Amino acid sequence: MGDNNFDRAVVFIIKHDQEGAIGLVLNQPSSELLGPLLPHWETGDFKDLTVFRGGPVDPNSAMALGRFVGETDKNTTFVLANIGVIDLSLEPKELPDSLVNFRPYLGYAGWGSMQLESELAANAWFVVDANPMDMFREENVDLWSMVLRRQEGPISWLSNYPPDPRMN
Repeated sequence: MGDNNFDRAVVFIIKHDQEGAIGLVLNQPSSELLGPLLPHWETGDFKDLTVFRGGPVDPNSAMALGRFVGETDKNTTFVLANIGVIDLSLEPKELPDSLVNFRPYLGYAGWGSMQLESELAANAWFVVDANPMDMFREENVDLWSMVLRRQEGPISWLSNYPPDPRMN
């Protein structure tokens, strides 16, 4: 695509409709920690979590993905199975006890109306089924290769493609 924001990116699409699409890049950790970045998150269990770069759009916006087991509340919007989007303007104490995984993001990936469709028509993306556990893999896991490796057919062969083919 020629856009370094999406080099070997694994993007989880949260919403896709006639107005466009919104997603989060799952595999681009930043050097930022949640607590210092958002002062109202400075205390509690989440302050030392790495914040991920969700994409190049609105890099000052913040949201999180959470995995829930059990009861939730009205502040939780589920997007896949028991994975929900969490608004980071909430206070940490407002999160339900059923939250078992949490990953914060700054920015997001966004496409205008029909933009993603044209990129898909140009074969700029691989479309694969989402695996809920991919949202919370360890930071040092090569998620791009892992996702491709579990696909069927020739697409899985790309999992070993070097970042710079000239160095092969």
